[in-house]
Amino acid sequence: MLLAPDLIYSEVGNILWKKQRLKELTRSEVEEITDAIVSLPLKIEASKLLLPLAIDIGIAYGITVYDAIYVSMARVYEIKMITADRKLADVMAKTDLKEYVSWLGSHKW
Repeated sequence: MLLAPDLIYSEVGNILWKKQRLKELTRSEVEEITDAIVSLPLKIEASKLLLPLAIDIGIAYGITVYDAIYVSMARVYEIKMITADRKLADVMAKTDLKEYVSWLGSHKW
């Protein structure tokens, strides 16, 4: 199951906007990636429901609430989240929630 919080679309959009402004992606590439993201069969979870746990996790482990939303979703659903954020993965690897977070670079696809 592909699962994501509702904030995924604004986060992806902001990353694509930034990459295009920095000339790391063309407008055409941004549109292609946007179409691909929108067409993914994601089950979207309301971040509102995850917020109380995300705030607790953010405070306890010194991570942003944005990141903690993803971690809290993994915890609630008892699944592993895969992140491209090495710093987040490293921080969470030292916690009791380490089983729920995995760095993208550690996977062999």
